[in-house]
Amino acid sequence: MIHEMKLFEEPFEKIKSGKKNIEVRLFDPKRKEIRLGDKIIFHKLPDKNECVSVEVNGFSIFSTFKDLFSNFDNKHFGHDNLTIDQQLERVREIYSQEEENKNGVVGIHIKLTS
Repeated sequence: MIHEMKLFEEPFEKIKSGKKNIEVRLFDPKRKEIRLGDKIIFHKLPDKNECVSVEVNGFSIFSTFKDLFSNFDNKHFGHDNLTIDQQLERVREIYSQEEENKNGVVGIHIKLTS
C-alpha cells in the first residue's frame, strides 16, 4: 500500500539525504493503517512540488514522544545536536500534549527507495 504524508522542509531534506530514518508521528488512525513493507510518499511543504519515497521497515510505538526520543540516538530523527528537551520543543510546534495523550506516538522506521 502507498501512503502520502506532508513534511516541512528540514525533515524532508534530512530524509531525502538519508540523515533521518525514523519519522515521528502521532499513532492516530491514519498511522495505524501503515504496515511493514508499505511505501510512504512524503510531499515537501509548503507547495508540495517535491516528493521522496520511502519503504517502511519497522515501528516503535510509545505513549509519549519523550519515551520515543529516549530510546534512540537522536541522529535517527535527523537531530544530531539536539537534546531530548529540544526535540520535544520541536514536536510541540506540531502536536499538542492532548493529541499525544489521546493517540500515543509512533516512530516509523524508513529507508529510501529509488
